[in-house]
Amino acid sequence: MKSIYWGIDVGGTGIKLGAFLKDGSLLLKREVQTDLTDHGRRILPDISRIIRSMAEEQGWDWAQMAGAGIGIPGPVRRDGYVERCVNLGWMGFNPQKELSELLHIPVTAGNDANMAAMGEYWQGGGKGYRSLMLITLGTGVGAGIVLDGGHILYGAKGLGGEIGHTVICPEEPLRCTCGHYGCLDQMASATGIVRNAHRFLEKDARLSVLREIPEFSCRDVLDAAKDGDPVAEETVRYCLGFLGKSIAYASYIVDPEVFILGGGVSNAGKYMLNIVKDAYQANAQLADTFAEIRLARLGSEAGMIGCAGAAVVQNP
Repeated sequence: MKSIYWGIDVGGTGIKLGAFLKDGSLLLKREVQTDLTDHGRRILPDISRIIRSMAEEQGWDWAQMAGAGIGIPGPVRRDGYVERCVNLGWMGFNPQKELSELLHIPVTAGNDANMAAMGEYWQGGGKGYRSLMLITLGTGVGAGIVLDGGHILYGAKGLGGEIGHTVICPEEPLRCTCGHYGCLDQMASATGIVRNAHRFLEKDARLSVLREIPEFSCRDVLDAAKDGDPVAEETVRYCLGFLGKSIAYASYIVDPEVFILGGGVSNAGKYMLNIVKDAYQANAQLADTFAEIRLARLGSEAGMIGCAGAAVVQNP
């Protein structure tokens, strides 16, 4: 009888659920809307009902269910306690314990970025390494850390890996959502790249294709930079230079074997990867050898896969 592990990635708009074997093989998956009514109190009962329904449809014996992992868009403590998750309306309770009681199987809960890091560690760009740091570059900058052969770094308050809110550019005049000035989130995120591109255009008279796009996106900036647009290129090197420097500083604290870059900005591929590597190597002065820097492979399914991977690690 094969053991089955469930990966549950909970987002503010949708929930991804997948059933996996211990080797990472995906058996089936489903995506449903997140019910945020009643302060999110229906989310876990919905998940339990859907998982039981999926198992019944496949004719699986419940004794095959070895465990589940759930990713949550907010800080999660090591024991699964969530103090506050504004995206779901959750305040002061333990979804790990509650879902385990609903499903009658062991459940492992974690922050969604940490679970995505576990996904890349288990089946993605970090497969074969013993430690990694995943940095996701989207609307903001998030990160997750996996150390010593599969252990997620939670931190005392569930804040382990919050590299996006380290101050890397103190002369930044705008305040970050966290209250500080010059966080990495403000510089290397898709939002930060667009904002800085507007600044470079205002102070630089050179021709740029970006001037012809009324509301350009981060992708527009990256595409223009790859095509040799001088203002776009300067913007990208400026913004991603902060990311490379931050990776160098993170290597002094965490020292993983590999850094994995994911999220929408990473779609620029080798172009952005080379810029980040150059900045990292220019600032990492204490090591004789450098950590690998690679692109993520799992895309939007990293969290779901990582949740199942966390369940496997906790319940082998």
